[in-house]
Amino acid sequence: MEKLNRRNFVKSSLGATGALAGAPLFWGNHQAWAGANDRIRVAVIGLRGQGRNHINFFSRIPGVEVAALCDVDENQFAPRLKMLSDLGKPKPGLYVDMRQLFDQKDIDAVSFATPNHWHALGSVWACQAGKHVYVEKPLSHNVYEGRKLVEAARKYNRMVQHGTNARSSLAVQSAVRFMRNGGIGEVYMARGLCFKWRDTIGTMPDEPVPKGVDYDLWLGPARKRPFSKNRFHYNWHWNWEYGNGDIGNQGVHQMDVARWGLGVTLPTQVQCSGAHFMFNDDQQTPNCQTAIFEFPAKPAAGDRKKILQFEVRHWMTNKEGAIDDGEVNTIGNIFYGNEGYLVVNGSRWRAFMGRESKEGAGARIGGNNWANFIDAIRASDRSLLNADVEQGHMSSVLCHLANTAYRLGRTLRFDPERERYVDDDEANNMLSRDYRSPFIVPETV
Repeated sequence: MEKLNRRNFVKSSLGATGALAGAPLFWGNHQAWAGANDRIRVAVIGLRGQGRNHINFFSRIPGVEVAALCDVDENQFAPRLKMLSDLGKPKPGLYVDMRQLFDQKDIDAVSFATPNHWHALGSVWACQAGKHVYVEKPLSHNVYEGRKLVEAARKYNRMVQHGTNARSSLAVQSAVRFMRNGGIGEVYMARGLCFKWRDTIGTMPDEPVPKGVDYDLWLGPARKRPFSKNRFHYNWHWNWEYGNGDIGNQGVHQMDVARWGLGVTLPTQVQCSGAHFMFNDDQQTPNCQTAIFEFPAKPAAGDRKKILQFEVRHWMTNKEGAIDDGEVNTIGNIFYGNEGYLVVNGSRWRAFMGRESKEGAGARIGGNNWANFIDAIRASDRSLLNADVEQGHMSSVLCHLANTAYRLGRTLRFDPERERYVDDDEANNMLSRDYRSPFIVPETV
């Protein structure tokens, strides 16, 4: 096959960009099976924040019914029932304990928008119950449980889609193809940027559990401790027992794109530094964080290893690399090649060529990760998944490695095959956690 140069690539692969630019932001091929008699019945677990998007997107896919809602906070049921009613959808079943939901034989798939410390365990249980799974990012709270979820997905032959939505963006897919075909020359480094204005969370005392909340179920695998609003809705992100900081919250999206664009899997070395600046509050995770990963050179590639650099910043910072579009935050990726650089900003990418950084090829087209998940279920074909569990695991692992290096304060060497640190017992002890019975991610799935 003739190798595509930049001009031919733009003509053949991006020639329709102008026509597609005005297309709906969320894109899928589900219309091909619209009207099919068999209906996919989905349950959404975790109803605040991203859970609202799950309900919205699944409800709008032809042939899909949001048949059940589950949350440990019963106060979330009323607004979500109204949301479905406003969409003209039937009333779903309501559950507080996801284990009771998994017993329902007429539920085909579940989607998880729970706190991070529940992602892998709940998904493993769902696979064991015969359900397909859409799980929010990051795939796991630590390296060990992410690998267990991959094993469960394969053992029970379930579709498990990770919530890194850029994988279904037609624009980002075309950006990766562009780089694979030499669009900016040899790509040697990628950067992920997560610059988000985040105010202090303040300090909150321990207090009684709010009415309607099953706090024991919310804690799940985590240790027993008193209730605090700063360790509950959303602010759990900034507590190590439940969240992974912004590198595992927003940043995992850009980490995934960076790793995908570089064409790498897991690194051999990671270093990370940072701090929690400005605020004296209950946050444990850093609000400024810089991580650098080294990936080994491919066979016969000499010393051409790949570098991935990731940055989390908050509050006052600058724009970078044409990642702007008038947004308050600066969130995206920059890829560096020997002929130019390429910027990914949401569902848009642009290449800048030569020493003059002259703007070249680009595209802006959305996608629909939820529709892609349903398509794979319909076809019973795991290869159709854009964000398969294995890819989600590897990108989430990078976030976990960065956080471990940050917390230990030293450079870490990593064995990608064994998914263990090299000659470092202290780091290896952080690959997993102490699970509170009965909320234990099983050794053998």
